[in-house]
Amino acid sequence: MNSQMKKLFIPLSFAVKTIRTHKVRTFLALLGVVIGVFAVVVVTALGEGVKGFILGQVESFGTDLIQVEVKIPSAGTMSSENATSRAMGTQITTLTIKDSFAISKVSNVEAVYAGTIGQERATYGSVGKRIMLFGTGADVMRVDENSKIASGRFFTAEEDANLARVVVLGSETKETFFGESEAVGELITLKGEKYRVIGVLMPRGTAGFINLDTFTYVPVQTLQKKILGVDYVQFVSVKLADPSREVETVADIVALLRKRHDIADPDKDDFSVTSTKEAQKTLESVLGSITILLLALTSISLVVGGVGIMNVMYVSVSERTNEIGLRKAVGATSRIILQQFLAEAIIITGLGGLIGILFGVLVVSGLTFLFAALGFNLKLIFTAQSLFLGAGFSMAVGLLFGVAPAMKAASLSPMEALRRE
Repeated sequence: MNSQMKKLFIPLSFAVKTIRTHKVRTFLALLGVVIGVFAVVVVTALGEGVKGFILGQVESFGTDLIQVEVKIPSAGTMSSENATSRAMGTQITTLTIKDSFAISKVSNVEAVYAGTIGQERATYGSVGKRIMLFGTGADVMRVDENSKIASGRFFTAEEDANLARVVVLGSETKETFFGESEAVGELITLKGEKYRVIGVLMPRGTAGFINLDTFTYVPVQTLQKKILGVDYVQFVSVKLADPSREVETVADIVALLRKRHDIADPDKDDFSVTSTKEAQKTLESVLGSITILLLALTSISLVVGGVGIMNVMYVSVSERTNEIGLRKAVGATSRIILQQFLAEAIIITGLGGLIGILFGVLVVSGLTFLFAALGFNLKLIFTAQSLFLGAGFSMAVGLLFGVAPAMKAASLSPMEALRRE
């Protein structure tokens, strides 16, 4: 072993020996770092997993779609003002079926349907349940290619225009009312009137934590006039013929709706027009910001752990004053003492970081299994970024909070240290 290696090995060996000797003190210093690194790893994995899940759900509807929705005038589409006002029941009644007809004539638009959602109690025989009613135009199957008929058929544009009392059941709604029996051709009662079941959809699963299999599709004009008593819609979904012309088509739809709604000031728009790609970018930005905020909050636990290490190291310096004086008296330099105490702090935080990462991996794996068992395709992603972030945080904490106690130990003079009891 050359002299340089020996100089590095001596402080390290003393640090390891001290850590082994003071197990309880080491454990207390270790605990804060373990919790902090564990939190960083789990939050990072959750953030990446939720982001991937939500973006995947948006993408599942197709990357060639544009969504037109109502919004509060003068409020941003993604603003808290718009979300709060809508959640509190503020209704914007300016988007209509006629708007969807006008949009269908825009260049590069392949298919369009207007939609609105409501609830009503449905009965069949002795079975009664309040169900979600999804009012749509007849082209919904062309716009949303993931919607597929299992039996029967979907309603036509003529049935929508004539306010036909027909429904297409989601797979779970069908099971609720008819079990294993055939549903097509049967009659269910909605708001005192009989509606004929003309089709049943194939199982679809959840989208954004909404169970689409519980929806019952109704012609949108039938839902408006016979059940809800309204003349407006909540959204219009648009399928593009050429996705590469997305920006141009969005601009055309915006211009069309401003003209139809007599809006001269863009800040007074009572609608929003968003493409799937734009929605993905916005969601990715928002979710990324939330993840960073959560990481900042969880990092506080690492700072608390670092303060704990610093306090433990200060206590260690006070308890080992005589030992420091004796080592200096027999030739140990201030640099060696500094290295020893820094090595102790780094070893403790490094070990805490490793344990925290291992616990994090176990919990992330367990949560992924739990979500799968509950039917959510939410995979928590343990990335190299979270590994390096956890390890980097722990080492930084060791260096940052170990420097002050180490410098205090290194600055003690041999005579002063030996005189202390």
